[in-house]
Amino acid sequence: MSEQQIRDLMAAREVAMAARDAETLGAHYAPDVVAFTLAPPLVHRGAEVIDVEGRRAWFDTFEGPIEYETRDLEVTIGGEIAYAHALNRLATTPKGAPTGFELWFRSTVCFSREDGEWRITHVHDSVPFHMDATMRAAVDLKP
Repeated sequence: MSEQQIRDLMAAREVAMAARDAETLGAHYAPDVVAFTLAPPLVHRGAEVIDVEGRRAWFDTFEGPIEYETRDLEVTIGGEIAYAHALNRLATTPKGAPTGFELWFRSTVCFSREDGEWRITHVHDSVPFHMDATMRAAVDLKP
């Protein structure tokens, strides 16, 4: 049952991203969440992560649909804490850009069960980089 609850929560996040549903996304976090996202700065905490208006503003930086996919989701549970990892895909078009982009990235999400409900306590998203002289992000990788 617990694993299915986490899988359902992750599936709801996919739907919420595509629907630009900032409220649903914010409701999944614990108040003291820590997030290492793709966007600067290096760390986001608590209210900044949960901020519905901030997420709406981020959604408004894109034109047209937002595609979001979670692939190869693995879930591990130990009592009242759990973690999941997956490959995620984000595809959309930034406002003013001549074309859109598609980006696959790695994601690890940690959870704590509070009053029988799983809440996200930590998120770590990352893109690998080419460890050569260019040091550029490897945004062209696909699973």
